[in-house]
Amino acid sequence: MIDGRLKELVALRMQQAEETLRETQVLLAERAPRGAVSRAYDAMFYAVLALLATKGLGSSKHSGTIALFDREFVKPGDLAKELSRSLHMAFERRQQADYGELTRLDEMIVVRGIEEAETFVRDVAAYMGAKGFLVVE
Repeated sequence: MIDGRLKELVALRMQQAEETLRETQVLLAERAPRGAVSRAYDAMFYAVLALLATKGLGSSKHSGTIALFDREFVKPGDLAKELSRSLHMAFERRQQADYGELTRLDEMIVVRGIEEAETFVRDVAAYMGAKGFLVVE
């Protein structure tokens, strides 16, 4: 049986992921690609936090969180390797957008990154629903 507080935490993290995905569209429409790239990664990050909560895991660093995702969910085959690739790429794009000097962001790359984030969050939600941690509508 899954603890009610854990389900609450998972639902909260996934709600954060969905809300953050909506923010990417607003930022893109307002011609703020750096913010859109950053929020696309953040949406994926919130979904990973939800996953890790189901195993009582966490990390103080983004790189550690990504490594735990790979070790606990991708390597055993629970989630597709493509999701790992998307997460790693999103993290790299976010680093460039937030900290890169003289970095220009191609709109097609930004849009593709948002689409990958949407797929990531959707697939994580489906996985969580199948495992009984989340009610998927």
